[in-house]
Amino acid sequence: MAFFSTGGRRTSATATASAPATEASTAVMDSAHVGDIVGALGSIGQHDTLEGRSRWQRFRMLLAVIGPGLIVMVGDNDAGGIATYAQAGQNYGMALVWTLVLLVPVLYVNQEMVVRLGAVAGVGHARLIFARFGKFWGAFSVGDLFLVNALTIVTEFIGVSLALGYFGLPKTIAVPLAAVGLFAMVAGGSFRRWERFLFGLIAVNIVLFPMAFLVHPSFATSAHGLVPSFPGGLNSTLLLLIVSIVGTTVAPWQLFFQQSNIIDKRITPRWIRYERIDLWVGIVVVMLGAVAIMAATAFGLGGTAAFGDFTDAGAVAQALHDHAGGSVGALFAILLLDASLIGANAVGLATTYALGDTLGKRHSLHWKITEAPVFYVGYAALLLIAASVSFAPDHVLGLITQGVQALAGVLLPSATVFLVLLCNDKAVLGPWVNTTRQNIVAGIIVWALVLLSLALTASVFFGHLTARTIETGFGAGAVIGLLGAGAIAVARGRAERRAAVLTAAELGGLDPGQVEELDSTRLSRAERKKILEQDRDAFRTPALDTLERPVFSPLRAGGMIALRGYLVVAVTLVVVKIVQSIGG
Repeated sequence: MAFFSTGGRRTSATATASAPATEASTAVMDSAHVGDIVGALGSIGQHDTLEGRSRWQRFRMLLAVIGPGLIVMVGDNDAGGIATYAQAGQNYGMALVWTLVLLVPVLYVNQEMVVRLGAVAGVGHARLIFARFGKFWGAFSVGDLFLVNALTIVTEFIGVSLALGYFGLPKTIAVPLAAVGLFAMVAGGSFRRWERFLFGLIAVNIVLFPMAFLVHPSFATSAHGLVPSFPGGLNSTLLLLIVSIVGTTVAPWQLFFQQSNIIDKRITPRWIRYERIDLWVGIVVVMLGAVAIMAATAFGLGGTAAFGDFTDAGAVAQALHDHAGGSVGALFAILLLDASLIGANAVGLATTYALGDTLGKRHSLHWKITEAPVFYVGYAALLLIAASVSFAPDHVLGLITQGVQALAGVLLPSATVFLVLLCNDKAVLGPWVNTTRQNIVAGIIVWALVLLSLALTASVFFGHLTARTIETGFGAGAVIGLLGAGAIAVARGRAERRAAVLTAAELGGLDPGQVEELDSTRLSRAERKKILEQDRDAFRTPALDTLERPVFSPLRAGGMIALRGYLVVAVTLVVVKIVQSIGG
């Protein structure tokens, strides 16, 4: 048994699922989710703190925590991500780099909310939605996830076959081999072993940088791509690609995976600050990777007959081989294989984590197959179905590959709405609920995603819309968003006033103004920090069945139903656009 010191205390590096029992007073429902943090790069005892630790010891604790944020971000650059970024570079050069920059705050804000939910609640995203909003909205959220995730894993197997096909291995061998390997990766009953394997795959991403430098990129041209522009005009084809970039960079499965993986790693509120650092490390890695992929196709294929003629990632590898050299083509194929394996693993686990949450069954990488059969059988079945579909005719695979990222982008606003609602639920997060500033930023993100989805839908339905019309629509949408934000602020102010009146009456007829003044009393930075730290580190979400379920107001319920109806229409029109694109 291996140990390392975390400042005077010896901590076991092998924690089993049977150790600490789950307390009935908390929301945690799987006993494997309680105990020592056991990561690829170290361990932390369940009751360890940062008090009295040296900088070196704190750094080692950070290394032990790192994992969920890095894995979920690198999982972004999966087969679909590689294909989408390669398409952007091959068809538009570096002109769309600006989309990646704008997505950095979206990535952090969304996933940081997930970090708090996972560490504080101790239960997965799907479980929280079912518990707080009921079966109807739970089925709405999880149903979309299962469908898009299954299609995403199909694209990962397509990526595997294209990558190994470049080296001469036929699909009939490549796909089954990958499926077996992916199952073996998770079926060992050891979280640490799984995370180390993922870290090994992540290390392969280093091939991104020699691949990008071998095509002799122009830094001036790349920097020019930071300025927002719409090469060729803002039309439905370009909008579809932009939505695909959004969908592959900020996908709904990420919310479910990171929250559940944080829980599976046993990260508690005490380590949220370190998990935020983990998230930033992942964001930097994924952004550098996306830019490198764009650069490889933009500069490796620029000025050749292949430029502007993207078909699939396999064709990109071959085109790079022909025009930029065999080394560049081989490195791209290796990257595609690696990304496909990481993506399939993460997306598959996101799905089976959510399945365990939905059915109330054991779902942890700490359990062995015999201890959590539903978790592992579900994962195996998902791989089997996706691998089988990957043998479909090429035109069907083309539809899936091009569509899944755009569908994820269209469905993202809905997933983000649930995320924001949960992060404003005081019964769940207590002192960890969103601040006003976080809600403002999250609201801007949700509305921007809705406007982007609306623009794509309109451009598909009305094929002759001009770029000027679409830009005017964005402007009108921004005005509507500002007016809506103002209305929400006014309504919230009135609600707080009514609450103050009620509190004043309960306290014996105090002046409501006095109650509001007490509620708004400003504390010094040091006082606020001390109170928050004391409350936050100790707070865990109570057992969910002991909490009163929040009630949707008629306005909120109507808005959610309208959003759901719109998403059905938007998804249908995205599919129509993709079919039209395949048909020329």
